[in-house]
Amino acid sequence: MDSARPAVDALEAQRAAEAAPPRRILPVIVGAQFAGTSLWFAVNAVMPDLQGAWGLPPAAVGTLSSAVQLGFVAGTLVFALAMVADRFPPTRVFLACSLLGAAVNAAMLLADGSLPLLVALRFAVGFLLAGIYPVGMKIAAAWFRERLGAVLGVLIGALVLGTALPHGLRALATLGADGQVPWQAVVLAVSALAALGGIATAWWVPDRPAVPGARITPRALGAIWSDRRLRASVFGYFGHMWELYAFIVLVPAMAASRVAGTGAVSALSFWAIAAGFVGCVGGGLAVRRWGSAWVAQAQLSTSAACCLLAPLMLSAPMPLFVAWLLLWGATVAGDSPQFSALTGRNAPPAVVGSVLTFTNCIGFAISVVSIELFVAAAQARPLAQVLPWLALGPAAGLWMMRPLLRRRTDAPA
Repeated sequence: MDSARPAVDALEAQRAAEAAPPRRILPVIVGAQFAGTSLWFAVNAVMPDLQGAWGLPPAAVGTLSSAVQLGFVAGTLVFALAMVADRFPPTRVFLACSLLGAAVNAAMLLADGSLPLLVALRFAVGFLLAGIYPVGMKIAAAWFRERLGAVLGVLIGALVLGTALPHGLRALATLGADGQVPWQAVVLAVSALAALGGIATAWWVPDRPAVPGARITPRALGAIWSDRRLRASVFGYFGHMWELYAFIVLVPAMAASRVAGTGAVSALSFWAIAAGFVGCVGGGLAVRRWGSAWVAQAQLSTSAACCLLAPLMLSAPMPLFVAWLLLWGATVAGDSPQFSALTGRNAPPAVVGSVLTFTNCIGFAISVVSIELFVAAAQARPLAQVLPWLALGPAAGLWMMRPLLRRRTDAPA
């Protein structure tokens, strides 16, 4: 019996290691997700500089933002159909997409004002983000199966922080060298961070066996429509996506309506978008008591109210304006993890991967429509007349979510 003891001890140690991932794993994955997703709206943070240097039209902010979203839709479909993250080690996929995304993002410095080239580069960045954001989720799911719900909130919060980061870097750049730090430095800093995130993941996060992804099947579209609770969660998410990215794109315009100077506008934009991290993490904590559906409803209702209050808040005293903008930022993004959890939980197990893929793709396609509409409207009309219409998405989402709220069966994820 004594001779068998070392083998038993080794087996127990292996099981313990699998049950408790090394402490470094989650911070590295979260940090890499944060760094990689900073590529998403890197151009938006320096858009005033690009318009001044290259004479880009006002509509360019919408065009370039939409290009990233469309690239992400295309990338998500291609990666899912080709089962890239199942055929290759996920950390290597994450590394490759982070390095390529960083290079493509930096290549915009060579665009020399060519809007078609910038659109192509932003589309490519969006395509490569499909190998960063969803693949990062897959890596986390392999390591944290038992508490994925809580981890999901932190990871999506990291995505929100990454989205805000370029604005923060632009604000910091105005503090140095008498505010003369060139916009190119901000773009290169974002690229460097994204590359480092990919390297950190490949270096410090070993690949772990994951549940193989099922092939994408169009049957999932039928499941979305025929299952009442799944339809409720998916259409709630669609309403959320109508508002979310249009808000992110329009935040600098809202900030510029009240503060002057590139640094001040960038700083306020950073904090407004970054507040979504608090909403994601706070929502994850609230789920333990109230359940995902009720938390998503509360946040979607609050963000809808923020849309409707825009005409008053845009001219409110500065402290009230800032509080409104931060509350909106926290709630417009904070329900993202809950809709992901609800959709995954309500989807038939046989097609859950397909449902999530199609839901994400349709949601991001909706965001393209809303970005184009609201950027064009904001150029033609005052913001106070435009922003309330963002509430249409949350209102429709809340109406469709009613089946999820009749019974609290979604509880604590």
